[in-house]
Amino acid sequence: MSSPSPATPIPTRAEPVHEWVSFESDDGETYVFDVTFLTSAWTCIFGQGCLGVLDGPAPELVHGCCSYGAHFSDKLDVKRVRKAIKLLTSETWQFKKKAKKLGGPITVNDDGDTVTRVVDGACIMLNRPDFPGGPGCALHSAALAAGERPLDWKPEVCWQLPLRLDNHTDDNGHTTYTLREWKRRDWGDGGSEFHWWCTEDPLAFREQRPVYVTSRDEIVEMVGEEMYGRFAAYVEERGTSVFLPHPAVRRRGKKARVVLAQ
Repeated sequence: MSSPSPATPIPTRAEPVHEWVSFESDDGETYVFDVTFLTSAWTCIFGQGCLGVLDGPAPELVHGCCSYGAHFSDKLDVKRVRKAIKLLTSETWQFKKKAKKLGGPITVNDDGDTVTRVVDGACIMLNRPDFPGGPGCALHSAALAAGERPLDWKPEVCWQLPLRLDNHTDDNGHTTYTLREWKRRDWGDGGSEFHWWCTEDPLAFREQRPVYVTSRDEIVEMVGEEMYGRFAAYVEERGTSVFLPHPAVRRRGKKARVVLAQ
């Protein structure tokens, strides 16, 4: 096996500036990582100050980013989630009975996309604040209660957020994968109408460990163990080197603080 190629810094892009690094895999594919976001202190603040993704602040609804339901990526994604849904009970899922009356929690919308239904203004899988078990994704909560990973139960788009893996194959057949933060534009035209988006607000940058550590399982699922290991080694070999702070923090004149994994 050939020795791994050294990490190659990628030129900074248009504002807001992030730091990037790339690695070549043994089969010649390129993997580009958003160093700025992956070493940041971002964390999900669902129910802890999250304002939601409606056109006005609505923390009291405790919707998080679940207001519009989930779009499935492919048939395997649907199959996996259907299997998990069968494990839910009325004690773990607020809308179990309603879903049955509607013909199931998954449907096809007017655009032909397979999606979760929206009930009472949010995803049918979302338990609301008045539910005895508390608010939150029924699939997420049930997976944790079963001692399993939420990413194995939830729709792909849901467990990946706020990470996104793009890929591009050029005319010569060379594929480049880019792992970065999910931005407003990734939601389509509706993203610009959000009153708030978590990766744009320093309120969500409060974790004591960096994203590449807290979201290890998700990143491995997206890029594989080898590429995750290459990125983690690159970051940790830098030790006390200063990482470019995330724009959400930088704009407020605050310093990003990253505690690297030991």
